[in-house]
Amino acid sequence: MMKGMVFADRYKLEDFIGQGGMSLVYRAVDIRTGHSVAVKILKSEYNSDAEFLERFQREAQAASRMIHHNIVNLLDVGVEGEYRYLVLEYVNGHTLKDIIRQKGRLNPQTAIQIAIRILSALQHAHEKGIIHRDIKPQNVLIRDDGHVKVSDFGIARITSAFTISKGDTVVGSVHYSSPEQASGNVVEAPSDIYSTGVVLYEMLTGRVPFVGDTPVAVAMQHIKDPPPPIADFAPQTPPALVAVVMKALEKNPKKRFQSAREMADALVRARDGRLNPGELNPTSSASPSDAPAPRVREVSPRTTTNSRRHPRPAPRPQARRTIKHIVLPVLGAACVLALLTFGIVEVYNRVSRSAVAPSVVGLSVSDGQALARRAGLEWQQTDLNHDSVPAGTVISQIPEADTLMERGDSLLVTVSLGPSTSTMPVLTGLLYEEATARLNERGVDSIVIMRTVSTQPVGTVLAQTPQAGESYVAAQNVELTVSGGSVMVPECLGCELAQAQELIAQSSLECASPVYVEVSDAAQVGRVLAQSPTAGTMAVLGAPVTLTVGVESEPYHGELSVTPPAADHDRTIRVALVVGDMERTEYEGTIAAGAENAMLIPLSGTTQGETLCRVYLDGELYQELSVTLQ
Repeated sequence: MMKGMVFADRYKLEDFIGQGGMSLVYRAVDIRTGHSVAVKILKSEYNSDAEFLERFQREAQAASRMIHHNIVNLLDVGVEGEYRYLVLEYVNGHTLKDIIRQKGRLNPQTAIQIAIRILSALQHAHEKGIIHRDIKPQNVLIRDDGHVKVSDFGIARITSAFTISKGDTVVGSVHYSSPEQASGNVVEAPSDIYSTGVVLYEMLTGRVPFVGDTPVAVAMQHIKDPPPPIADFAPQTPPALVAVVMKALEKNPKKRFQSAREMADALVRARDGRLNPGELNPTSSASPSDAPAPRVREVSPRTTTNSRRHPRPAPRPQARRTIKHIVLPVLGAACVLALLTFGIVEVYNRVSRSAVAPSVVGLSVSDGQALARRAGLEWQQTDLNHDSVPAGTVISQIPEADTLMERGDSLLVTVSLGPSTSTMPVLTGLLYEEATARLNERGVDSIVIMRTVSTQPVGTVLAQTPQAGESYVAAQNVELTVSGGSVMVPECLGCELAQAQELIAQSSLECASPVYVEVSDAAQVGRVLAQSPTAGTMAVLGAPVTLTVGVESEPYHGELSVTPPAADHDRTIRVALVVGDMERTEYEGTIAAGAENAMLIPLSGTTQGETLCRVYLDGELYQELSVTLQ
């Protein structure tokens, strides 16, 4: 395992997520931003093939140019020692395959919403000249907030080209391969359309259209056999939606939708009840050359010598006009009346069956269910732990609010179980770095460190809160008491400031900012009059030591009253007197965020009378005024 490694001095591998045919996948932290990313590390067998590596670099760079809200975007490509890797957007959620396994069939409205987002991603990729070649539910991620992301753009293209050149078969995706892909022919954008059709078929029916004992058997069905009717598994599926799926699954690429946008538009019209199924697969009239020849009965000629033929009298023109003027208007009126009646009934049925998805995100389950029942919708719920959303609250919904649905359809919601609880591991005795890593593995990011004097090795965990074996949630603080080592504070009283600072440094301690006090005895000027902690005290390594140093007493004194405005962050303040061409700092300190109190700052100098004083906030001049020293 490569956990803990840092790539490009930026991406620290944190958790092993899984592996695919060509890579190992880790969740990593971008040290610069603190955001989670996914790092795919190519397996070693790919590093020895120069053709693959060249293709990998070229296609990965092309994929990195894609930026789309429904694509797991490629962020970076690099090499770290012997490892070649990709850095991708990290998606916290579930694959569409997981959801289908859990739920079985999805309701048509939900399936349409997901398919439209897949097609939106494909349209963007196709416009960039990138064919996915491996669309399947495993590569469609549903984020915890319901957002749909398609993964492995560009990477599937690299793998496909590589395996074809090697004469291999991409077994893992054979259930979603287009006929041209299964037969080894040129693969273009309609191949992704076909695979999307298979995914949509699976969402509606809960199964793939073709199954077999071997990958070859499945591939041959893609090439030759029609898919089983959707009605056999999901009879409630609207005919217009079935027609969209069947057009996407045409064996001939030219008969499918020719763009992802075209298929998405058909899905929208099917969802809204504006698509006639016959539009997508119209019955084509035969061409003259294809039409069957008329059947002609041969009759032998007969003589007419003894036969008389009496022609029928032709109807009078006036009678024909009367029939035409009476019958045709009546038939036309009847047709119009029938169409109006049918239209009124159809509109009434559609209105009575229609429903609008309510907005339930952020509501409690009971409130959300009440809205769903009021809209005539079923409630399908998935529960998962969430660190920041309270238990029983809806995290996401599919379809989105205000989506047009039919009564009886299901609203697919994700509900929070609250923070996940775990048992605190034993951390005492470990070094701080190892203890922190174990906590991070369990999702704990808020760790409070308290250093104390100890003869144990520096960094050893001496105590922990919560205790080992107690339950905790990932969002809570964990306190670790850590050995800071042990060192004796040196004696600094009577020393000059520079000498005292050197003694403190030699003892592995830090010298805090000195405190200056005025003295009348010239022998005490520049020397340490007090120290904290006192000499002989045991302190942790690196602890600060504050020295009080004597300065010459100045005969003239004054005060400055200043009220800095409140701010949303801590700020530094510095007050200085102007002596000739120089500034002499009289006071330095920190103003807490939100504070707006008047400060009374003592001043002293060697000159009596008016003296210029400057006030600086965060290093910038805030105020300049005169003060009187007397």
